[in-house]
Amino acid sequence: MGLTRAFLLALLAAGLTAPAAAQPIPAVAVAGARQDEDSRLLALLNSFARAQEALDPLGAVARGDNANPTQLQRLFSDELAAAQRAELRRQLALLARINRARLSPERQLSYDSFQQQTREALGWLSPDILALTAVRPFNHFGGLHEDFPALIGPGGSLPYRDERDYRRNLALLRAFPVVLDQATARFRQGMDSNVVETRLTTVNMITQLDELLARPAEDSVFAAPLAEMPDTIPAAQQALIRADWHEAVRAEVLPAYRRLRQFLAEDYLPSARTEPGLSAMKGGSGLYHRLILRHTTLPLEPDAIHALGLDEVARIQAEMEQVKAQLGYKGTLPAFFNHIRTDPRFHPKTAEELSQGYAAVARAVDARLPGLFARLPRGEMTIAPYPASRGKFEAGGSYSLGSADGRRPGTFYFNTYDLESRFLSGVTTLYLHEGIPGHHFQTSLAQQDLTLPDFQRFGDTAAYVEGWALYAETLGYEMGLYKDPLQHWGTLDDEMLRAMRLVVDTGLHAKGWSRSQAVAYMLANSGIGRSDAEAEVDRYIANPAQALSYKIGAMTIQRLRREAETALGPRFDLKAFHEQILGSGVLPLPVLEAKVRRWIASAR
Repeated sequence: MGLTRAFLLALLAAGLTAPAAAQPIPAVAVAGARQDEDSRLLALLNSFARAQEALDPLGAVARGDNANPTQLQRLFSDELAAAQRAELRRQLALLARINRARLSPERQLSYDSFQQQTREALGWLSPDILALTAVRPFNHFGGLHEDFPALIGPGGSLPYRDERDYRRNLALLRAFPVVLDQATARFRQGMDSNVVETRLTTVNMITQLDELLARPAEDSVFAAPLAEMPDTIPAAQQALIRADWHEAVRAEVLPAYRRLRQFLAEDYLPSARTEPGLSAMKGGSGLYHRLILRHTTLPLEPDAIHALGLDEVARIQAEMEQVKAQLGYKGTLPAFFNHIRTDPRFHPKTAEELSQGYAAVARAVDARLPGLFARLPRGEMTIAPYPASRGKFEAGGSYSLGSADGRRPGTFYFNTYDLESRFLSGVTTLYLHEGIPGHHFQTSLAQQDLTLPDFQRFGDTAAYVEGWALYAETLGYEMGLYKDPLQHWGTLDDEMLRAMRLVVDTGLHAKGWSRSQAVAYMLANSGIGRSDAEAEVDRYIANPAQALSYKIGAMTIQRLRREAETALGPRFDLKAFHEQILGSGVLPLPVLEAKVRRWIASAR
């Protein structure tokens, strides 16, 4: 019996030579070959993940899995960078031995994604790039000096079940001063090579350090694990742990923070650059191009992104004009921006009012999810305000990932700092982005899928992760959540924020914009409050190109959906499309595009 056309196409897709008609190969043999190659790839990827974890000391603390104080002290060292570089080269060499053509379609996605991401990671460990990045180990935005107390504290990933846990975590705390001193050494290298942070980010770091140092050891953020110790630890042992812990904070940790603060204020700040953009830093222009590729996974030019942003700003403003009229305002759009900033009825009076607003949106969204998604994640999501110490340096909201087994819920944080600058109109869209079906939905579905390699389950490719979250905001239209003109205005205002990011980020880092120029642009083209605008701009200064990922990623998903709707017509299934986007975990955009287009072709 001759080959069927479907079987022939399957062979060609797998890169295999079709046998003679007189000697057909059973389909089960092809399936078996693919299964064997799939197994080889998954075994390799699993071993790669373990090897990378061994070279990721901070990740071990974040995961809470036997974090090693000696390993932690390798942070910011040449030794660690060399070991990571050697491991990535080894992994690429082993990956090349896998016959990609004999992999199943799902594992081909894994192969392509891993290869692209590993090559990218290896590039970031090259000496020329490290000369621009390693010498600026952190700044005020997501800096380790701020993050480590949260990682080691209660509510983080480290367990505090018994005396052994406390002693092990105390060893990590005692190791951290070495990390801070090594970071200072890196900053000094940057001063010597004239590759330095901005004055703005340096001043913000000093302010953060001042707040951390303002309290005595017994009342500092580092002592938080002692607040509620388990009753299973005898009282005498609790007293010993408290004494040792307080002594470590007083004699080792806080002095290290004081050394860092003194260095930044007295030595580093006078050398910090006054211009906010990377184009003003030695090697900064080339670094910005690399950062664009890193965060968007696409080789885009700053000028093209800037022009795209200007087009999107104009489009959204046209829609804003219509909604402004629905809200009964007859003045100009800039006047309405100021009106909505200053009229108290558009702003929450209390934190509880915000909390109730998010809870109401959560109930409405939960009722509509079955019509949009074939799968729902396990586990709950809690809604909480930021701790008071974080609000000043945070945007309007964020998401903290729950555990893979669903036992520890994810958390959607909202900001109650400076309530007069928060907007009731943004409640719906912020919840959709940070919570459900945005970050909580995507990250939970990915990490709960045990068939995926770890890098797809737990990946953080910004263009995919943030692109999905911004796309999730647009689902509010299909859910009927924007029939209220105020909430409709809110989602347009938030979409405008992401469009302005294309303009402002490239303006700062490729076109020489000043901070005040960037803030003024945002205030002139949206209803964003001044404190939010300043926090956003400071974020772009501290974390170049990351803010581009939102709009670039979302527009890619939207474009793929339009392609599918056009190609499939009445056969287009939104649930099936969302499964294609979410069903393989985190993917670079080129790999995601290839996947969706294969699905469209097969569905036709």
